[in-house]
Amino acid sequence: MENKKTIYFLCTGNSCRSQMAEAWGKQYLGDKWNVYSAGIEAHGVNPNAIKAMNEV
Repeated sequence: MENKKTIYFLCTGNSCRSQMAEAWGKQYLGDKWNVYSAGIEAHGVNPNAIKAMNEV
């Protein structure tokens, strides 16, 4: 059984920063870490976050 560590990226709305950090975390740490994002308010995905992630 694999015992992965867990990391959470947190911000207020979970619509931009934390979701971007989660995506990068899963890309680079996903095989060794469980990576999640969360916020204290649900705002949905920010279209600018999607645009920025598509540019890199």
